[in-house]
Amino acid sequence: MASSLFIFFLSFLTHFLPFSVLSATVLEDLATLTPPPDFATTITTNCLHNPLLRYCNNNNTSSPQDIVEIFRSTIVASHLCNESKNPNCVDDDSFPKIRIHSRPKTAALYLSFDFFWKYCPLTVLEIQLVNNSLETEFPTNVLSCAQVRTIDLSYNKLSGSLPVHSLSRLTNLTRLNLSYNRFSISDSEFLKRFSATSFVHSGLLPDANRYKMKVLLIVFSIVVVILLCCCLGWLCLKRPDYLPRTCRRSNNKFTSAMIDAATDEFSDQRLVSKRDGVDIYRGTLRDGREAKIEVYTEKVSKEKRREFEEECEAVFLKVRHKNLVRVLGWCSSRNLKALVTEWTDGENVETWLSSSSLASSWRRRLRVVMGVVEGVSYLSEQWPEIIYDLDTSSVLLSGDGQEPLISQFKIGDGNNSSTNIFKFGLFLLEMITNLKPDEEQEDSEMRYLEYIRVHCPGNVERVIDEKMKIEKRTLEKVKEAVTLGLMCTDKPPLKQPSFTQIYDMVVSLHESSSRHH
Repeated sequence: MASSLFIFFLSFLTHFLPFSVLSATVLEDLATLTPPPDFATTITTNCLHNPLLRYCNNNNTSSPQDIVEIFRSTIVASHLCNESKNPNCVDDDSFPKIRIHSRPKTAALYLSFDFFWKYCPLTVLEIQLVNNSLETEFPTNVLSCAQVRTIDLSYNKLSGSLPVHSLSRLTNLTRLNLSYNRFSISDSEFLKRFSATSFVHSGLLPDANRYKMKVLLIVFSIVVVILLCCCLGWLCLKRPDYLPRTCRRSNNKFTSAMIDAATDEFSDQRLVSKRDGVDIYRGTLRDGREAKIEVYTEKVSKEKRREFEEECEAVFLKVRHKNLVRVLGWCSSRNLKALVTEWTDGENVETWLSSSSLASSWRRRLRVVMGVVEGVSYLSEQWPEIIYDLDTSSVLLSGDGQEPLISQFKIGDGNNSSTNIFKFGLFLLEMITNLKPDEEQEDSEMRYLEYIRVHCPGNVERVIDEKMKIEKRTLEKVKEAVTLGLMCTDKPPLKQPSFTQIYDMVVSLHESSSRHH
């Protein structure tokens, strides 16, 4: 507005409407005020000097109604300029900012002046109506100031749909703050023009607290899923025995962690015995079953471990015989190779020979030998690749003492028939003499066998266990058994009988013993 008109209205308002007071009755005061007689001429003159004035663009400035609205908007504009404490209000027509903070009544009053916003001065570049508890919809009147660069309506109670279409027409708008209101929006694309700080708690973006809670829930869920996956992975890789049997990849494959747990980390209390290359433990499995765990102490290559696992899966799970301890599974890891079999509470044959009164009977001893022969015959025919240990300490008796159980065996090189026959011969001789080679002494087996050969057959009574009561009619059968044992241990192996021959001879001895009994 031209300075002459602006000064004119300031002097006019000084008489009719003091600047210090603009109460809620200003509407009534404005209604009684009329423009001076030369107001239209003054407007025309101003428009000639400054065509950019907004009311100069009005095609109906000659209308009496327009003249009155322009007059009233000029009064309001002058007061707003004064309210913003702009020092240029009197001396210049500069009016860059409308700033009403924390004055609810005044802000609501100015928003009600439709005619002011209709003729908003083109110099207004910033509108701030902050913290005024406005409870209306978005004040679309302010959008009439199309040149505005900043609109700040934060900390109010404005609600309703955001006039996106009208706001989009404000091409100069670079800063918009609608925070802490209750708006809604149908097209969120508009919001991308401004930063998220422009819409904090405005209803246009997700509530920060809710957003944080959702983020926390998502993060928590992800962490839980990761932990569950890690736990499940650990269970699958380390302790599959904690999983249901239907969920396990193999119910017969044991991990090193499972063996550690079953043996209390290979505690001395769990150690049963130590042999050449094998430590034997009594373990307790996850399901409560007792098991014998044979840990092979020799170091093997990765290829050997793979072969061992394949052989166990192909052989041991299929081996079933009443005179063989049942294989429960195996472990073949980088640091551990072990075979897990069922635990038998019965004593071993070595202890039985020394302590049981039943061992005094040749017939009972021969019955044990018969069970062992049936077991080794089954292995030699069906699984010749299996090597077994056949001394009196490794053959167990079932809980009722009726059946012997071969308890120690492993996969061999497939050419072990002679070795197995030799071991059976030693076992048979141990059953008769109740003596066994001293494993700690070198060549003890050879000296043991030589001792028996020296007394056989003429003085065989010297090597027969004194505890065993032999009748004269069965002495010849015992001699035959001793002879069979020596044949099995004879060198070279070409002189050894076959397992078929051994089986037939033991059956014959067993039947003869039954008849005499």
